[in-house]
Amino acid sequence: MKKLPVAGIAVLSAWLAACSSSAPPATPPPPLVVVKKIAPAEARVTIDYVAQTEALNEVEIRPRVGGLLETQAAVEGTRVKKGQLLFVIDAQPYEAAVAQAKASLALAQSAFDQADRDLARVKPLSTIDAVSQQELDAAIARHDASNAQVEAARAALQTAQLNLGYTRITSPIDGVIGRAQLKVGGLVTAYTTLLTTVYSTDPMYVNFAISESRVLEIQREMGVALDQAAKSNRTFKVLLGDGSEYPHPGRLNFIDAAVDNATGTLKLRLEVPNPDQLLRANQFARVRVTTQNLKDALLVPQRAVQEFQGKNYVWVIDAESKAQQRDVTMGARVDANWIVTKGLSAGEVLVVEGMQKLKPGAAVSTRDADAAPAPAQAPTPAAKS
Repeated sequence: MKKLPVAGIAVLSAWLAACSSSAPPATPPPPLVVVKKIAPAEARVTIDYVAQTEALNEVEIRPRVGGLLETQAAVEGTRVKKGQLLFVIDAQPYEAAVAQAKASLALAQSAFDQADRDLARVKPLSTIDAVSQQELDAAIARHDASNAQVEAARAALQTAQLNLGYTRITSPIDGVIGRAQLKVGGLVTAYTTLLTTVYSTDPMYVNFAISESRVLEIQREMGVALDQAAKSNRTFKVLLGDGSEYPHPGRLNFIDAAVDNATGTLKLRLEVPNPDQLLRANQFARVRVTTQNLKDALLVPQRAVQEFQGKNYVWVIDAESKAQQRDVTMGARVDANWIVTKGLSAGEVLVVEGMQKLKPGAAVSTRDADAAPAPAQAPTPAAKS
């Protein structure tokens, strides 16, 4: 067998000695977690309800007389005043009817005047028996019949004048006119054809409904039945479809007398000022109702709460900087936070980030969630060879 040279043996011995004397691997540092110290704070618990706006007054404009639509006097979608002209129906047939009614009234009046004169001549003669009682009765009958004909002709003239006036359709309220349902030249039918709708805009109603259980809670808080006579004077926030808050608060205007059988809810209505016309009829919104005002609530970020098998728990850091898992009972959500009703005390340190790194009893290093993050270090330039 070939022997190693002496120099090779020395190198191999030195390498084996170096391997046997190497130090064990360094222990990894404890995981870094972001923490927050729990402190009591004021909290306002709110509930949002789906709502829909409603015009205080919504009037369908239908003609009282039929005919051809001659003019649309108001522009769709614009504001109109009470009494403002909206549409005009062809008035020629109704003008002719008025003229005919006037002629009929004149004819009846003439006949009445003649009957009146005849009666005036007959009455004195009857006192001296110059005419018979039968002739007197006939003169009186002709006089009364002529008077009735005058009254009938006068009523017919009034009806014709009313119909002529109805050819000019005006707005019954202040509001905004909707889309016209019939174009100029179309045929309208009295009391049937829908021409447009006028919506009142200020104030507006906001309708929503609360659950039967919530009704009972409110009644227990108030100590009286929740009805029209005992409605609250508090104001309510209205949120628009994009989540923004409507600038004018609403006040409770109506409470329904019965719970809806189909939904198990009680309908309520707010009255909301609408001076800037931000709200429109049938617009979806939300009503935010404050249910509780808490002075010493324990609020924790929702991201710090974890769930397992229907139970909630959080991680806290004890006095020895070790992580401990804690079961908690949660209350209402307030924005991005959650109220803890049981399981935490004021002054405890809660883990809000890095929970996935933790094990019960494991040592950790912490960083305050409210502290500014450390500035990033600039990379060290590489050494030139």
